[in-house]
Amino acid sequence: MNLLHLLDLSLIERSDVTALEFEGRALTFGEIESRSNRLARALHARGLRKGDRLGSYLANRVEVIDLYLACVKLGVIFVPINILYRGREIAHITSDAEPLLVVSSENLEALMQEAAAQSDERPSESLDGDTPAAIIYTSGTTGASKGAVLTHNNFLANAVNLVTCWRITDRDRFLLALPLFHIHALGNGLHCWLVSGCRMRLLERFDHSTARAELLDFRPTLLFGVPTVYVRLLETPPDGERRAGTVGFPLPGVSARILNEDGRDADEGELLVKGPTVFAAYWRRPDATGAAFTDGWFRTGDIASRSPDGYITLLGRKSDLIISGGYNIYPREIEELLLEQSGVREAAVCGMPDPIRGEVPVAYVVGEFDAGKLEDVCREQLASFKVPRRFVRVEMIPRTALGKVQKHLLK
Repeated sequence: MNLLHLLDLSLIERSDVTALEFEGRALTFGEIESRSNRLARALHARGLRKGDRLGSYLANRVEVIDLYLACVKLGVIFVPINILYRGREIAHITSDAEPLLVVSSENLEALMQEAAAQSDERPSESLDGDTPAAIIYTSGTTGASKGAVLTHNNFLANAVNLVTCWRITDRDRFLLALPLFHIHALGNGLHCWLVSGCRMRLLERFDHSTARAELLDFRPTLLFGVPTVYVRLLETPPDGERRAGTVGFPLPGVSARILNEDGRDADEGELLVKGPTVFAAYWRRPDATGAAFTDGWFRTGDIASRSPDGYITLLGRKSDLIISGGYNIYPREIEELLLEQSGVREAAVCGMPDPIRGEVPVAYVVGEFDAGKLEDVCREQLASFKVPRRFVRVEMIPRTALGKVQKHLLK
């Protein structure tokens, strides 16, 4: 079985149903099927074959969906590239993945013209669950990003889980404003839409100034958003218990365990996961793959705790863990306290070398603040070994293009 067996529930079985809205026009599932078939044939005419890589350096638009589906049908591996990336970052991905073609705004029109002249009959290719579908590059918070290989089985299992657990049906209305170069919009969003057969409105990007109008106009029942959107939805209670701070339970078919520093199962430590949704390997990085997996379990690098009734809470990254005088310090706990203080806009806590304690916490803070008052607050509410030894004022906290803090640059 391959991913198309699932996607055809809509591409074929719902061919006459309106599927997608984008910039005032609407397309049926059948039209999306035809568009992607023509594009697949155009890519094949250019020499792309099963196992080849295709890079996509595009903002959200219908053609990104066409490209992705065309690649799936040909067995070509789709490599999305963040449109905020520039020369050095793009060069790393293209030199590592070695795409036969990178589609950007500069060459898209010519490619689509070639596709328009092709037959809309779906090309035939031998595909199975282990066929790679995409290479998603990590955000590179600790160094050069690695390409995670996701197979048809990975995407298939994930889509079934999400459609079932999130109870998505063809009656839903899905507003997608997140970038399709990101795994959440691509791996979760597109697949849930195509499997469920719901109606999707695609936005080029999230714009806080028009978000309210989009919500009122489209009236979505399903939304992948950002915190500024969710703030407006706080009055809606979820189905089930609301337990602040926790990420809940593993999805069906996904196993999770927590190991302490001695490699034993514990209630707090590094989170490991195993299941059909976990990526197969890092692209051309057997060393990184070997380091990331232990007996089939993927080491997430997240420090987590598990409550007696099974709720998992993420405490921070293992790489961020500060060990001071034998005590474990999770920066996230300190950062959350600092962000509660007046004048603090951003905060990041890192471990700095100390000749006596090994490491001590240091806080980097954006905003207007009094270091003495921040220290007093920390001493009142935290154990003494958790109190930052310094509060450094900075203009900004370095982040990746997707917003993840790059603490190694602060150090």
